[in-house]
Amino acid sequence: MFRAMHPDVVKLVESGRIPQTVGERLSQLAPGSFCLHKSWGSGKVIDWDLFGGKVTIDFERESGRVMGLKLALEKTEPLEAEDFRAQKIEKIEELREQAQSDPATVVIQTLGAHGGSMKPDQIDRQLCGSVVPEANYKKWWDRAKKALRESHRVVVPSKRNEPLVLRDTDLSPVQTLISDFEATNNLREKARVLDDLRKQSKALESEGVVEELLAGIEEVSRKGIKLHLGDALDLLASRDELLEALKEVTLADNALRLHDVLASSSGPLAPQMAGLPAARQRRIYEAFPDAFGGEWLEKILRVFDRVGTRGVSEIAKMFADRGEMDTLLEHIRRALSRHALGPDALAWICRERRKAAKDVFTHEVGSAILSVIEQDSTDEGPRKTLRLQNFLMEDRELIADLLDEVDMNEVRNFARKLLQSPAFAELDRKSLMARVIKAHPETQELVTGDGGPRRETLIVSWESLERRKEEYEDLVNKRIPGNIKEIAIARSYGDLRENFEYKAAKQMQAVLARRRTELEKDLDNAQGSDLTGADTATVNIGTVVKLRHDDETEQYTVLGAWDSDPDKLTVSYLSEIGQALIGQKVGNKVEFRDLETEEERTYEIAEITAWK
Repeated sequence: MFRAMHPDVVKLVESGRIPQTVGERLSQLAPGSFCLHKSWGSGKVIDWDLFGGKVTIDFERESGRVMGLKLALEKTEPLEAEDFRAQKIEKIEELREQAQSDPATVVIQTLGAHGGSMKPDQIDRQLCGSVVPEANYKKWWDRAKKALRESHRVVVPSKRNEPLVLRDTDLSPVQTLISDFEATNNLREKARVLDDLRKQSKALESEGVVEELLAGIEEVSRKGIKLHLGDALDLLASRDELLEALKEVTLADNALRLHDVLASSSGPLAPQMAGLPAARQRRIYEAFPDAFGGEWLEKILRVFDRVGTRGVSEIAKMFADRGEMDTLLEHIRRALSRHALGPDALAWICRERRKAAKDVFTHEVGSAILSVIEQDSTDEGPRKTLRLQNFLMEDRELIADLLDEVDMNEVRNFARKLLQSPAFAELDRKSLMARVIKAHPETQELVTGDGGPRRETLIVSWESLERRKEEYEDLVNKRIPGNIKEIAIARSYGDLRENFEYKAAKQMQAVLARRRTELEKDLDNAQGSDLTGADTATVNIGTVVKLRHDDETEQYTVLGAWDSDPDKLTVSYLSEIGQALIGQKVGNKVEFRDLETEEERTYEIAEITAWK
C-alpha cells in the first residue's frame, strides 16, 4: 500500500528527526485515515499530536481511544478508505441500508476484507449488532445465505462450523455449479446444487456435461444409500426433476431409480422423509406402488403416522388425487382409537377439519392432542409437539369445534385432562380452559366448584411479592429467550444425538418451563399484605413468638409464604415450624425440629407480640 507522506511528517523526515520508512508508516495514521486493531476492530483517526506522541482514534468497540504513537504503529495496520472494514466506520448507515436491500453483497464485501474465507460465527461478529440489528439477525442471515447461493459467488456450507469461501469468478455459472457438486460430500447439498442446475438446463446441455453429471449422481447415490437413505432419495428425486427440465436426456436402463432404493430399504421410512422439500417427498411417495406392490398402502400409511407436516400434506393430496381418500380416513379412525397418530397428522386433521378431514374430526382428536403433547413433555430430547401446541393456542376456534355437539361427559373428561396436564404453562392452561367454558359453561364448576381444584390463597409480604414479580419478569424476558437462542445455536452444530450443548440447553428449557409454571401459579394465588395489625391472642401471620426450652429462650417471627430467613429465625407460616405455631396461645406446648440441630424439641410459648 503506497500513500504520500503527510506534510507535517515530511518536515520531520527532511529535518532528519525520523527515517523516511517511519515517516511513511506514520502518515498512515494521519487524521482522517483508517486502521485496524486486533481487539477494538476498525477505526478512524480523529486527531494526532506529533510532538506529544499521541493519536486519538474512534474504534468500533472503543470510541475516542487515545494511544501513544509508537504503540499505535505497532498494534494497528492501515486500511484503505474503500475497505469494507473502513466503510463500517465511515458509511455505516449506507451499509445498513445495503444489508437490507442486497445482503449477499455485504457478506461478499466482508469475506473480501478478511481473505475470502470466514466461518459464520466470524461473520456474525463483524455484522451482528453493528450493520444488522441483533434482534433481526437470524432472519437476515437466512435471507443472506439464500441470496449467496443464488449469486454463485460464494461457497455456502451446510454446517455452521465450516467456512464460507469466495469463488473463482472466471468460471461459467454451470462450471461453478458442477464444481460445487463435486466439492461437497453432503448429499442434500448436492441435491440443492441440482436445483440450481435445473435453472441452467439449456446451458447445461450446451456445455456437454450432462452424462458426466448423471454418472456422478449415480455413484454417490449408490454409496450413500445405506448410511444416508433419505438424502440419497432426495438426490435421486432432484435428479429426476432435472431430467424433466432437460427433456432430451433419458436414464440408462441400469440406472438407479427411486423405487429400486425404496424396495431395498429396511427400517422405518418416516424419519428419512422428514425435512425433505414437499415436491420431492411427493415424487418419492409416488414411487411406493412400484417399490412395494400390493403392500404400498400399508407402507405409506406408516409414514403418514410419523412424518413431518409437509409429508402428511403431500400424502393426503396423493390419496385425494388417486381417489383413495376413504382408505386414508379409515386408517385415521383406527389410529385415533389407539392414540397412535403423530403430532403432524393431528395438526393436519385440525387444519382440514372443514374440508378433507371433516369426517374424522371428532372429540377423539382433542383427547389425542392432549395425550401426545403430555407424552412429549415428559420424553427426553427435542420437543416434537411444539408446532401442534402452538396451533392449539393460536386457533381460537379449535377447542369449540372439537367440543361441538359432544356428549357432556366427554366435554368434562377433556376439561379435566387439560386441567391436570403438566405440559402447559399456567397461563396457557387458563386460556385454553376459558375457551372450554365459553363453549360449555357447565364446565365452570371444574375450576371454581366442588368438582375441581380450589385456589389456595397465599398471604405474602409486599416485598416478597415484588421479588417474585421481578424473578418472573427476568425469567420471561431474559432467561427463556436466552435459552431459546442457546438451543438454536446448539442445534446448528449438527448431530443432536451427540450434541452436549443441545442436550444441556434442552434440559435447562425444561427447568425454566417448570419454574415459569410455578411462578405463574404462585403469583396468581398471592395476596399481598403489609402484615401489620396481627391479632396477638394467638400466633398469627405477622407475629413474633418467644419460646422457652429448658432454661433457654428463642424468638421466631412468623411472616408470609415467601419470607423465610432461617439465619434470622424468620419462618413462613407454611413451613413446618410455622404450621406448628399458628393458632397457639401463650402457655401452649408445641413440638418441632430445631433449625440447626434438626432435633425434635418441645417448646412452651412464653409471649406473642405484633411484628409491626
